[in-house]
Amino acid sequence: MDLSSLMSSLPWPVLAVALVVFLFVLGKSANALVVQAVLLSKRLNISEVIIGATIVSLGTTLPEAAVSVMAAIRGYPGLALGNAVGSIICDTGLILGLACLIAPIPIDRHIVNRQGWLQFGAGTLLVLCSIPWSSPLSAFSNGGVLTQWAGIFFVMLLVAYIAISIRQAKSNAFAITADKRDTDDAKSTWPILAKIFAACLLVIASAHGLIMTATEVAVRMHVPESIIAASLVAFGTSLPELITAITAARKGHGRLALGNVIGADILNVLFVSGIAAAVTPQGLFAEPHFFKLLFPGMLGILIIFRLGILFSKQCLGRTIGVILIAAYAAIMTAGLR
Repeated sequence: MDLSSLMSSLPWPVLAVALVVFLFVLGKSANALVVQAVLLSKRLNISEVIIGATIVSLGTTLPEAAVSVMAAIRGYPGLALGNAVGSIICDTGLILGLACLIAPIPIDRHIVNRQGWLQFGAGTLLVLCSIPWSSPLSAFSNGGVLTQWAGIFFVMLLVAYIAISIRQAKSNAFAITADKRDTDDAKSTWPILAKIFAACLLVIASAHGLIMTATEVAVRMHVPESIIAASLVAFGTSLPELITAITAARKGHGRLALGNVIGADILNVLFVSGIAAAVTPQGLFAEPHFFKLLFPGMLGILIIFRLGILFSKQCLGRTIGVILIAAYAAIMTAGLR
């Protein structure tokens, strides 16, 4: 009996427990990966700014990438693309909203505007590349496709984005000097590398189980795969961002939460959907539901965030947090109808 047949034979209570376990393991393993990557970077005397701009953002979006790539390979494009879009909605609406409620987030307008427009531009580019331009209005009835070539283009943009982020980080005067205890001989890095490898294996394994469980739930509830991906799976794979944001906000490091969300949104387009489309010859099919709800919801959340930055003076307050969470709840409610 294969895993798919096993999932279909499970009673509802066992299936629900399996879903929770996979979500939990995925979040924990991804968080461990980020922690160990940061420790390795410090051990190798790499600036924390570079860590935050590259490793942390890449680490927290690894679950989304694992889920989407596996879904695409297994022939579930709605799950693959829905997870990327849903993660953007979840990150910006729910997670950033919660961070704002915990404590107002100070904003550096120059940095936030620069990164924020990249965030909005990435989301817009994803929608534009999915529209069937030979007959745009048919997207609402027949859907569209994020082609393999578009995915390859996104991956190229990802490489450029990382290179530019590293260059900008190096140009700033924020380089750190690691403690001597963090610059031991090279042998001390091997345990960290082993933990990173183990965390990667756990991420891949739990992502595989999560896909199978979520697909079975979708079949039993007669709910489109894209909606399941944009809600429960997207929330589960966004757990690293959620943990990071809440912890940072509680400790008075709201800027870290804000930067992680913005970076994760950019990578959800370039890294998650890009790689998932690039490894799939037929590309990722965007069902009509994407154009009726998910894409408008994603762009709406990003616009609300941009307006929040525009009308905020020195920080993002609790008011914008309430609005973001309300918008997220409205999108999820509309999707489950």
